[in-house]
Amino acid sequence: MSTAHLGLGSNLGDRRALLQAAVDGLAERGVVATASSSTYETDPVGDVLDQPAFLNACLVVETVLDPDALLDAAKAVERALGRTTDGPDYVHHGPRPVDVDVLLYDGRTHRSARLTVPHPALLERRFVLIPLLELDFTLTLPDGARLADALAALPVTEGVRRAGPPLRLP
Repeated sequence: MSTAHLGLGSNLGDRRALLQAAVDGLAERGVVATASSSTYETDPVGDVLDQPAFLNACLVVETVLDPDALLDAAKAVERALGRTTDGPDYVHHGPRPVDVDVLLYDGRTHRSARLTVPHPALLERRFVLIPLLELDFTLTLPDGARLADALAALPVTEGVRRAGPPLRLP
């Protein structure tokens, strides 16, 4: 059994219900959440700033899936909840009903054609670091770098506000 940390986000529809549906959908695919952070309303970042605010949370999950199979399960959940990643209406980093990212996996690095763990943008995103550190303030990268130190070094330009309690565990 492996332990991983996932990031969830939604900025379309009933955001909390979609995040909860993602937790439930992951459990149906052998990825069981053992802890959830609170939910946080966050300002959009990246290429598309003119879009609704996100609701984000992080999970600790247990799974027998390897990192690439975990990514497959996450993408299957996204598709089941209405996310598309192609077609004429798709905008990279644009609005989405749900996003499920593999952030950390068993305290080790992993690199394949489709997945890099730790997530490459992990140390640049307050909306990920804050809920991750709520789950475990002592989290480190495989090289020993403390996530709390990365958060402290970031400018406070990205709005992250606690919005509600943790998601319900299966």
